[in-house]
Amino acid sequence: MKKGDKVRFLSEIGGGIVAGFQGKDIVLVEDEDGFQIPVRVNDVVVVENDDYHVNPIAPEPKSHEEKDYAPAGRPVTFRAEPEERRGGDALSVYLAFIPVDPREMTRTKFEAYLVNDSNYYVAYSYLASEGANWSMRSVGEIEPNTKLFIEEFDKEGLGTLERVAVQLMAYKRGKSFMLKPTVDVQLRIDTVKFYKLHTFQENDFFEEPALLYTVIENDQPSRPLVIDAKKLRQEMARKASNDVGPQVVRPARKQVKDEPVVVDLHAGELLDTTAGLTAADILNYQLDVFRKKMEEYKNHHGAKLIFIHGKGEGVLRHAIIHELDYRYKGCRYQDASFREYGYGATQVTIK
Repeated sequence: MKKGDKVRFLSEIGGGIVAGFQGKDIVLVEDEDGFQIPVRVNDVVVVENDDYHVNPIAPEPKSHEEKDYAPAGRPVTFRAEPEERRGGDALSVYLAFIPVDPREMTRTKFEAYLVNDSNYYVAYSYLASEGANWSMRSVGEIEPNTKLFIEEFDKEGLGTLERVAVQLMAYKRGKSFMLKPTVDVQLRIDTVKFYKLHTFQENDFFEEPALLYTVIENDQPSRPLVIDAKKLRQEMARKASNDVGPQVVRPARKQVKDEPVVVDLHAGELLDTTAGLTAADILNYQLDVFRKKMEEYKNHHGAKLIFIHGKGEGVLRHAIIHELDYRYKGCRYQDASFREYGYGATQVTIK
């Protein structure tokens, strides 16, 4: 049985298309209305056509001890609660990506899963950034100590996953529990990694190698992808105070017409020190400088701006290209002159 197979239920009328799996024992069957129904693998059978309205297989008669003592005319809907495990009351949730065909990394599709490694039920929403706005990609509930398939995408869809958000609310059913704060975490997905097979590693949750991003681990959320304004104010104040003192007054340099505006986004040029700042803090500050400069020149038609971001791992350049594609669609961009700026610079032309 695999995704896309047509199946019908053994114990009741109906069926649908296999949309995914929850662990090894549960299959998600999508009915004609688009609802995904979790069913045990042993309770469905693959069929060749769409005729799901076959009388279900009648169960063997039960002994007196096995009878279902339910009110007349009502089906028995009891379902055992998932078993809890020791150490599972600390909330841990991961976002996982798996290549469908690892032998064809340049062409393969990818599957995305949420892994709930805790004794809590988790209501989740999974969103992707569209410039300043967000789009919902999946929403639902994950049972304790399970993983849930949420979507499949190809290489073209990678561009829409550079920045994602996962929101979580944890709870238990039928018993008291320790209240967990709601989780709202933004993650930057390095799409370059999806072209490298060694990116996908052996792990405790899947039989095949996977790329895991931590949403929350042992009740500690992954650091949100937002800038720490307090830290940045402190750094900027320190830089300003260090600049106070005897200044050499130089005549203002007149900008030649059509000469490009050069903006160096290296952290060492923007901040006096990066002590206490994470890579995410620095990246967000660099992008903030980029946006302010773009806003300053957005009405200067024909103006050319050179953003020096360096080569490195390409994270800052990738983030700038994403901003240009979604926030500043009317602008043209290209690699800046290698002779003048090296490999790590992008030229933007305001239209």
